[in-house]
Amino acid sequence: MTTAIWWLRRDLRLTDNQALAAALAHADQVVPVFVLDPKLLQSQYVGEKRLAFLLGGLHALAADIAARGGCLIVRSGAPAQVLARLCQECAAVAIYAERDVSPYATARDAAVKEAVAAPLILTEGIAIRPPAAIVKQNGAPYTIFTPYSRRWRARPPMRRRDILSAPRTLRLDIHIDGETIPPQPSLPQLEVFPPGEAEAKARLDNFSKGEQAPIYVYAEDRNRPELEGTSQISPYLRFGMISSRAAAVAAYAAIESAPSAAARASADTWLNELIWRDFYLSILHHFPYVREGSFRRQYDAIAWQNDETLYAAWRAGLTGYPFIDAAMRQLATLGWMHNRARMAVASFLVKDLLIDWRWG
Repeated sequence: MTTAIWWLRRDLRLTDNQALAAALAHADQVVPVFVLDPKLLQSQYVGEKRLAFLLGGLHALAADIAARGGCLIVRSGAPAQVLARLCQECAAVAIYAERDVSPYATARDAAVKEAVAAPLILTEGIAIRPPAAIVKQNGAPYTIFTPYSRRWRARPPMRRRDILSAPRTLRLDIHIDGETIPPQPSLPQLEVFPPGEAEAKARLDNFSKGEQAPIYVYAEDRNRPELEGTSQISPYLRFGMISSRAAAVAAYAAIESAPSAAARASADTWLNELIWRDFYLSILHHFPYVREGSFRRQYDAIAWQNDETLYAAWRAGLTGYPFIDAAMRQLATLGWMHNRARMAVASFLVKDLLIDWRWG
């Protein structure tokens, strides 16, 4: 009996998981593993709310896997070392994972390939269209959204048949030791954003299905932060509790079922936002330096004022500008901010306070 490792990263779901499907297609049984990577968990970008949401997602996924006869293995440490040991323990023929595009993910995967005897096989899944797939005719990457979007839309629409079903069974006939998933902290944020694949699917359905679906007034309502006019699935997309392809399928289905021309245009506006997400993943893939520097390098020479007092006020929502402060307090409470508010606070930071965007 052959065994493969399914290495979860930003794909905490069973439905439409290309790495899981590939592992099941090439091995008799699959060992699902999530590595609690200290470099990520101790990063300045991982606060208590993001960590709480991640842990909640792991608990939900572990229950879904257990219901199918399997077991989610959680271990702590450097991924290369953890996976090298795990491969020996279960005699894995391969490790399957969804490709990520961040500089850290690329370096991490290269280290795993060096350290582990079994091959690391990377599938797509982070984006709707793989970053390397939407390029100019000469193979060069797009740097402007509009032509990128045209090329993206020239591809066939995503259909429900493109979505991979969740496996009925994930039975594991060998015993593998793992750690107990840390408890999910009790935070107000998790009442508003309950983690897990089931919640992600319910949100997408509520947003996109039916003649009165919010997607059909999204184009206008998204501009009003006092309304719940957006899908609010961004945290779920971030951790892959729902696939971006599933979101695209919902958008295309809503466009085709729209009760009016205005509703159709509104649903298409939401699809356009998904294309923007793919575009930024493409930019990060082709130009990884944007993680730490300006896209146009000459702007790295901007002389920021970087007033720490103003920065502290901005962070705390105490600038005296009500809209900016409300948005920052929403972020502090929920770990999430309305999309129009994000634009405002980012612009305020760099253009009014003259503080380096990297501080933000």
